[in-house]
Amino acid sequence: MREMIPVNKPLIGKEEIDAVTKVLKSGVLTGRLGGGPMAKQFEANFAKFVKAKHAIAVNSGTAALHMTLWAADVKVGDEVILPSFTFIATAEAVALIGAKPVFVDIKPNTYNIDLDKIEPAITSKTKAIMPVDLYGLPAEMDKIREIADRQNLVLVEDAAQAHGASYKAKPPGSFANMTCWSFYASKNMTTGEGGMITTNNDGYAEKLRLIRSHGEKEEYSASTLGHNYRMPEIEAAVGIAQLRKLPMFVQKRRRNAQALTERLSDVKQLVLPVEPRGCRSSWYLYTVRIRRGGAEVRDRIVEDLRRKGVGAAVYYHTPIHQMAYYQQFRTYHLPNSEKVARQVFSLPVHPEVTSKNIQYIADAAQAAVKKHSG
Repeated sequence: MREMIPVNKPLIGKEEIDAVTKVLKSGVLTGRLGGGPMAKQFEANFAKFVKAKHAIAVNSGTAALHMTLWAADVKVGDEVILPSFTFIATAEAVALIGAKPVFVDIKPNTYNIDLDKIEPAITSKTKAIMPVDLYGLPAEMDKIREIADRQNLVLVEDAAQAHGASYKAKPPGSFANMTCWSFYASKNMTTGEGGMITTNNDGYAEKLRLIRSHGEKEEYSASTLGHNYRMPEIEAAVGIAQLRKLPMFVQKRRRNAQALTERLSDVKQLVLPVEPRGCRSSWYLYTVRIRRGGAEVRDRIVEDLRRKGVGAAVYYHTPIHQMAYYQQFRTYHLPNSEKVARQVFSLPVHPEVTSKNIQYIADAAQAAVKKHSG
C-alpha cells in the first residue's frame, strides 16, 4: 500500500527539540501574570513579525477567540456577526460568552464572509464582527473595518489559519481591533496547542493580560474576573523556533499551491482556489470544489484519493448554522455556505510535499474527478 501523503503535518526539527530540552533543564515550565521568559520572548518575536504593538500568548486559538470577546465587553444578549462556513471555534467563543452568533453567507470564490451580507444583519444588539481568513486567505479587512467604524462595532479577526498571509501588503491584524491566531499541530507553524492575540490597542492588551491569568495584576490579588489561559514555556519555546522557519514554510506552500494549480487548470470539473488582487494566502489548505454534484460525489472522490495515498480531507462538511446546538439561535438559509460545504475538499501542499508528490496528487485528483463526476 502506498504511504499516505498527509493533508498537513507538524514539521519539528532539532531546533524545537533543543529548545524544549533547554526549558526542561531550566525547571521553569510556566509563569504567573505576564508568563515565563519563553512566552515573553515568543510574544515579542510574534508581535514584530505581524507588525503589532502587543502580542498575548495563550494556550489555544479557541482561548484567544473567547478572550477577545471578553475584553471587548461582549455580554449576554449581545450579537456577533460571523460566517457559518468555518471551524466551530469561532461561533463557540460567541456562545461561551453568552452572546448570540449571527451567521451570514460567504462568497463562493473565496469562501470568506460576503461584505454585502454584513450590514443587513446588524441590529441594535450587534456588538462585534468576526470575519475569518479561511484556508489562509485574508478576508476583505479594510472594507469590513469601514463597516465596523460606520456602525461603531468591534472588529475581531480570526486569523487562526493565516500565518504568513497578507492583505494589501499588510499582515493579518492590521485592520482589526484584536486578532486571534492558533498554533494547533496542523497549522503553518505550531506549538502543539497554543494561540496568540495581537492588538495595537493598549487598553485591550491590558484587559487581555488580566483575563489570561485569573484577573491578577499582582499575585493573589484579582482586580477583575479572569481565567487561566497562559501558554506553557515548552509551547512558547517551540513557537520561537517555528516562527523563524515560518517564512520558509509559507514559501514552500506557495510553490506547491502554484504547481498544483498549474497541473489542475485543465480539470474543468474543479473550481480551483484563487488569490484576489491584493491578497496573499498562507496556503494553510489548498481547497478545490467540484462544479457539479453534492456530498456523495465529493466523498467518493475523497475516498478514491485516500485509497491512492493522497490525504485529501473535507474542511468543513457541515456549516455551523446547521449543527444541532446552533440551531437554537435561529433558522438560517445560507445558500453559498450550504452548497460549498457539499462540494469542497482539500489537497496536500505542506512544505514536505515534493514536486514528484505534486504531480502524483494532480494525476490522482484528475482521475478521481473524471471517474466520479463525469
